[in-house]
Amino acid sequence: MAKIDKLNDFIVEEQIIWQDKKRILGMPISFTKYSFSENRLFIQRGFFKSVKDELLMYRILDVRLKKSFGQRLFRVGTIELSTADKTTPIILLENIKNPDRTRDALSAIAEKERDEKRVLGKEMFGAMNDGSVANDAFID
Repeated sequence: MAKIDKLNDFIVEEQIIWQDKKRILGMPISFTKYSFSENRLFIQRGFFKSVKDELLMYRILDVRLKKSFGQRLFRVGTIELSTADKTTPIILLENIKNPDRTRDALSAIAEKERDEKRVLGKEMFGAMNDGSVANDAFID
């Protein structure tokens, strides 16, 4: 009896619109790869033990760009993403090339995805009654 494999019916190949590697001294020689499509951000780390993380773009709440003096010398920067994801509330895209353009694209895509899905982030709700800030995004 043949095995039934219907997984391909559920797999959707997304077009990658940006990709880069974490750079060391401006050169892409690390084993950390970053990429994103219009719906998801992907981070793959490791050589011997590989870990691949995925984040839905609408879960990005805030985008911050950091450039140290050394990073400016090598024309790289670090993008810090505050997310509504419980496992990774802060994501760093470290030492990437063209960080200004990448930050602008991430911000625009996240905003577009939130508008399409009608999702509101924690910054729109303010503080909760107990003084803590809401961690999740809510559907309107």
